[in-house]
Amino acid sequence: MNWSKLESLFLRRQEIEVLLADPSIANDVKRYRQLSVEYNQLEDAARVWTEYSEVQKRLQETEQLLTSESDPELRSLAQEELADMRNRLEEIERQAQAVLVPKDPLDGKNIFMEIRAGTGGDEAALFAADLLRMYTRYAEKKGWKVELADISEGDLGGVKEAVLAISGKEVYGHLRWESGGHRVQRIPVTESGGRIHTSAATVAVLPEAEETEIEINEKDLKIDVFRSSGKGGQSVNTTDSAVRVTHLPTGIVVSCQDERSQLKNKEKALKILRSRLLEIETQKREAQIAQDRKSQVGTGDRSDRIRTYNFPQNRVTDHQINYTSYSLDQFMEGELDELISQLRIHAQTEALKRLETENAG
Repeated sequence: MNWSKLESLFLRRQEIEVLLADPSIANDVKRYRQLSVEYNQLEDAARVWTEYSEVQKRLQETEQLLTSESDPELRSLAQEELADMRNRLEEIERQAQAVLVPKDPLDGKNIFMEIRAGTGGDEAALFAADLLRMYTRYAEKKGWKVELADISEGDLGGVKEAVLAISGKEVYGHLRWESGGHRVQRIPVTESGGRIHTSAATVAVLPEAEETEIEINEKDLKIDVFRSSGKGGQSVNTTDSAVRVTHLPTGIVVSCQDERSQLKNKEKALKILRSRLLEIETQKREAQIAQDRKSQVGTGDRSDRIRTYNFPQNRVTDHQINYTSYSLDQFMEGELDELISQLRIHAQTEALKRLETENAG
């Protein structure tokens, strides 16, 4: 166990605490924000090191007591305490291994979530609407802020495409594994014969990019404005406030019409564009680092079928970790914590294995 690494993280957090109290740092908004993020990220490492130091000190004191104490009753008590502390040290070591796994700097970011209907016509659009509601309810349960950045509605109450802006603590760290293909098996409302159909929708989870992370040249943009419209082309705004931004080098098109202000819609569209460009850069970097992407949870490939929702059996199966639950009804109400916890544990376990392999090498 690399305790010196843990101690260095503890000392770094103390160093940052001093820096954050420096007026010159406080006046530098960008630097102050960067240090604050790093300070919060080191909280678990500092806690584990503090606990390790305290238990280690007590352990040494108890061992010294055993060598000098002749009273049988006191020796017996000391031996019991020694056993308890050794067990506690084993638990602290497991925690230390977890916090030493390098954290993805993107985990703490807010996200844009894009949900699109796939194959299956009206039923796929209805399923996309169900996913939109499911993720919205989950985010609300987590106390996150949810905004609908853009939506293109279909018939029968379905959704062709929707973009959610979700902000809060560790949003990307929780939802990063949702990117991919989502398949539904159920009897559509339009099916008179009672046959089960299979439809699909795709989800993309994009970490929100800061302006300093992704620079966009205005010359690379084509910006169109149009009138916001609701279902069936019904106008919901009498002014041309909706904005469509086209990034010419990549061909990426982003529309935003949820705000009544053209300026606000443009700002939000540019945020989404930055996040899509950041996703492209991130995937390129991960492709270079990862030798075998199939061994990793959450490759972010939208063509991957990551989950199946079987309504007749009330079953949801996540294919990334072979997880199955027969509580699909609760799952669709936003009760995603159990699965997301399992996805995070699996990813952490795999990261620990890679870390141990690297250290052994």
